[in-house]
Parts: sequence; structure tokens; C-alpha cells
Amino acid sequence: MHAVHRLHQFRKSLSTTTYKSRGQRVIRCDLCRLSTTFCICAIAPKNGSVKTNAGFLLLMYDTEVLKPSNTGKLIADLIPNTFAFLWSRTTKNTEMQAVLDDEQWQPFVVFPQEYAEDNRQVHSNTVICEQGKKPLFIMLDGSWREAKKMFRKSPYLNKFPLVSFDPKMLLDNIASPVGTESRYTVRKTELEHQFSTAEVAARVLEMFGEKDNGHLLDLWFDVFNYQYQKSVCQRNKGNVDAIENYQRYLSDKER
Repeated sequence: MHAVHRLHQFRKSLSTTTYKSRGQRVIRCDLCRLSTTFCICAIAPKNGSVKTNAGFLLLMYDTEVLKPSNTGKLIADLIPNTFAFLWSRTTKNTEMQAVLDDEQWQPFVVFPQEYAEDNRQVHSNTVICEQGKKPLFIMLDGSWREAKKMFRKSPYLNKFPLVSFDPKMLLDNIASPVGTESRYTVRKTELEHQFSTAEVAARVLEMFGEKDNGHLLDLWFDVFNYQYQKSVCQRNKGNVDAIENYQRYLSDKER
């Protein structure tokens, strides 16, 4: 059980009614949140199998952690140092602040550059840390409207530089296995080139130089994306070879 699982349990404990999502009658796995028929937990990466110098802090908008379609949990499935907290505009989270203040980390807010103020430092298509520091990528996890609200109303994040990327430019510089368009078809997107949280995280890992981990997260996302659509009986636009591709990649890495 990782940070997003624990946050999901905590948020459920605060609810007075059951959160009603698409496919609410589906009997779901408590961890991957897919139908038990299409559960992917058995093929999830083993704890500690992914070696990385990066960390992620998921700042999740209220009910986002309750949504079975959320992809932030996929990051925590792979990256051991993943932290997850509910966003609040008014309440200070001391546990989150302790993570942000930890000297081993250099925090970055992952958000489009065009929303940055003129004096804000922005890392575009590459991430370089101070000597002795490891990157902590802060992901604002919610709908696009919710993410913009969190960005505007979280002054404690203003001191951290942004990480931003242009998908087309990124592909020109990095041998990425993915295209310039999001493959996340579970939810409708509001903007062109709008990616799910897990897809963004995969690209950020590539920007940091961890191409293998970025590739693995993309493949794991494909598995979730395909299985989720099977579990809710919607038209499946996912990759039918997702599980095979993912398992083949793991097998090749072990050789």
C-alpha cells in the first residue's frame, strides 16, 4: 500500500455519502480501483524494483483521489518516493511542509510555462538540480480547471521553479516511445496536448534523464487505460497490446 492508497482511505473516511463515479456499480479492487475482473495488481511492478533519484508530491484536489479514473496512483505504483496530500487553500499541512523543507529534495512545480509570472524560474524540456539534491516534482492532480485553481491559490508553492515542456519539442530531443497526443481517453480533455497526470510524470522523468523509468510509466499507464475502459464497458480506445508490451519490456529489462 502506497501514499495514494492511504490518502484514498483517509478521504473515504471523511465522506458521509458514497462517491458516485462512472461505473459505480462495478465491484472494484481496493488498490488499483479497477473492476476485480480486470484488476492489474498482480502484474504491478514489485516494491523497490524501480530505481530512481526522483520523487513526486501529488497535491490532489478534494475528490480526485476518490475517482477510479485517477492516474496519479500509477506514479506511486512505480516511484517509491511518492507523497500524496489533499489540497487546501486555507489549512496548512505540516506533513507536506516537512517534505517540502527536507534538504534532500529540490522541489519543482510541474505546470505550463505560460501561467508563470515573469520573475519565475522555468525549466523547459530539461531538469537540472543543485549538487547533492534530488528533484521533487509537485503534480497538481485534478481536472484542468481544478489544477489552475490550485496553482493560483497555493502561495506556498510560488517560491519553487516550474518544470514545463512542449510535447513536440520534447520528442525532438528525447527518444520517447510516445506521441505528441494524450492517449488518455477515459476523460474528455479541455485543451490540445492535455495529458493525464501519469503521462506528464512520464515525460518529466524523461526530461530528468530517466528515460527507462519514463518509458515504464508510459507502458503502465497504457495497461491501466485499457483495462479501465474494459471495466466500465465503454468504447475502448486503449492499446489492445498494452499488457503484452508492458510485460515484454519488463522481461527485456531483466535479461
